[in-house]
Amino acid sequence: MLDRAVIDALFPADLPEPEHWERRYPARPLAEGAKVTRFGPSPTGFVHIGGIYTATIDQDVARHSGGRYLVRVEDTDQSREVEGAVEQFERGFSYFRLAADEDITRGGDYGPYQQSAREEIYLSYVRHLLREGRAYIDFATKDELASITSRQQATKLPTGYYGSWALWRDAEPADVQAKLDAGEPWVVRFRAPDDTGARVRFTDAIRGTIEAEANRNDVVILKSSEQSPRLPTYHFAHAVDDHLMRVNLVIRGDEWISSVPVHQQLFDALGFEPITYAHIAPLMKQEGGSKRKLSKRKDPEASVDFYIEAGYPADAVLYYLRGLANGRLAELPLEQALAEPIRLEECGVAGPLVDLVKLDDLAADHIATLSGQDILDAVRAWAGQFDPELLAVLDAEPELALRALAVEREGAENPRKDLKRWGEFRAVYGFFFPQLHAAVTGPDDERIAALGVAPEVVRAVAADFVANYRQLDDGQEWFQQIRDVAAKHGFARNAKEFKKDPDAFPGSIREASQIIRLAITGSTRSPDLHSITQALGQEETLRRFAALTA
Repeated sequence: MLDRAVIDALFPADLPEPEHWERRYPARPLAEGAKVTRFGPSPTGFVHIGGIYTATIDQDVARHSGGRYLVRVEDTDQSREVEGAVEQFERGFSYFRLAADEDITRGGDYGPYQQSAREEIYLSYVRHLLREGRAYIDFATKDELASITSRQQATKLPTGYYGSWALWRDAEPADVQAKLDAGEPWVVRFRAPDDTGARVRFTDAIRGTIEAEANRNDVVILKSSEQSPRLPTYHFAHAVDDHLMRVNLVIRGDEWISSVPVHQQLFDALGFEPITYAHIAPLMKQEGGSKRKLSKRKDPEASVDFYIEAGYPADAVLYYLRGLANGRLAELPLEQALAEPIRLEECGVAGPLVDLVKLDDLAADHIATLSGQDILDAVRAWAGQFDPELLAVLDAEPELALRALAVEREGAENPRKDLKRWGEFRAVYGFFFPQLHAAVTGPDDERIAALGVAPEVVRAVAADFVANYRQLDDGQEWFQQIRDVAAKHGFARNAKEFKKDPDAFPGSIREASQIIRLAITGSTRSPDLHSITQALGQEETLRRFAALTA
């Protein structure tokens, strides 16, 4: 084992002892049973919707137990850091109301909440393990490591850096000193216990008892001496941080189950109380007849920004995610489901499917329950970021917007559900606004031709409708104007009559109605025409016939 003076010379002279940090971060004054959870995003790319899923569970478990929920940016892999990633974290957490009790923005008594700012803390504990002989200095080169792996594979042995394969595990202190004197780059490795082949058991808060092979590898815990700052690997950083931040429940993806044995060894070597882990199944996507993990690389809907930019209501997405976590919550009304606790024991071990069709339906149902003013406020907030032209129109025409939103919604037993996300507002309601109406000068020729009505008949119907138009409050009386103009121009009274002798009529009442609908909305599909004209007013209604009556 290296002499203590040699070890200490590798670290800053004023580096505190571990006891300093234990005093600096005392046990949290929380009630028994309170859970302290953390979400640890890495700024190596955008936030995955699975991250929001995990953070939702983190926050919910902490809040319902009277504990604390913190967010810690895990940026030890600085070579892969993506510019703007941390800002995206905040954007996503804010949109989905997942603001932490403690994080880099809000601070807290157990920070810093960014691993790159905790170098001194980690070095104290690395030095401690070196002094105790639970870690060692390693100089193995990339070529040597590759050779070890190749020879292990050739002899069908488990690959890794362990036992007699670990070149510097039991090196003579003089050899280590010589390498240090020569300025050779080095890392610090954890000295795994010698009982290779042993089995370990641990209790997962979701999956129950899990048994696995004990860790045999001497994992790197402090990266190369060539790097500055000197940062640890994930394994070591998470152990130190979770202990000092007094986290007692780690909820994370099931890809980390295989790392629990090494994490247990690290906690034991450091003298830390063990932590409870809960490994959740990843979000999945149906692809043909099989399922696969929702992929950052392949699937746009994997990105949190996809939901924000599309304008999915946060409540609808949270409701959907909570239902994926606990099927019980999917059966409850939205408000109740958002208030009820998520229970870890009800989380499944098979990855739940992300189904955007289902999410669209839930979002449409949710929006249908909102008031016109609530929808307008939400659309304006969305448009402020993603559609400035729409925002300007809504600011100029707030009353028209509210009248448009009232159509087939206010007082309706079954309100319209044609708006699923704020980004669709322009497509669904844009025709109400003269500034946005794509058919301000009348519907396009292709749509008119699709009606199968002669152009001269279309113009005549439109001209007569305008000439005799009255803005009536009663819907039946208003529609009688269409019936009257249809009868005047020889349209069949109904589709059945038209089908019996199509050559005798230019069309049925349906085609006549569609002429009027096209002129007013620019489309053959729309809400109730009378309600639309009530929202538009007589002047704007008649103006839209200009191209057909010219």
